[in-house]
Amino acid sequence: QVHLVESGGGLVQTGDSLRLSCAASGLTFSTYPMGWFRQAPGKEREFVASINWSSDKTYYADSVKGRFTISRDNAKNMVFLQMNSLKPEDTAVYYCASDFVSPQSFATMSLDYWGQGTQVTVSS
Repeated sequence: QVHLVESGGGLVQTGDSLRLSCAASGLTFSTYPMGWFRQAPGKEREFVASINWSSDKTYYADSVKGRFTISRDNAKNMVFLQMNSLKPEDTAVYYCASDFVSPQSFATMSLDYWGQGTQVTVSS
């Protein structure tokens, strides 16, 4: 059974940074693309970033490009989201997700594996 467990969320101020982590188990992590999504109150869940198995391909939503960086450590079965220059509109529950599909498709496909989410709140 696949488990994805996010951590690292919290309450920060505009302009601050946070690093989210996601620990994966139950899958051959080094072969799976990984991604991050978020859902703000009253809004639909949206794609944030994705990364392929070898870390040489990454994809970002336009809203976070240049501020967020996705990375992974296959030896530790973990994926990270470094978030810099945070804005109040980044406030959301952030979810780690995975599926054996192209990371370029994460934004448009229904994925099989999801974590429980971690809350990020950015105050103005």
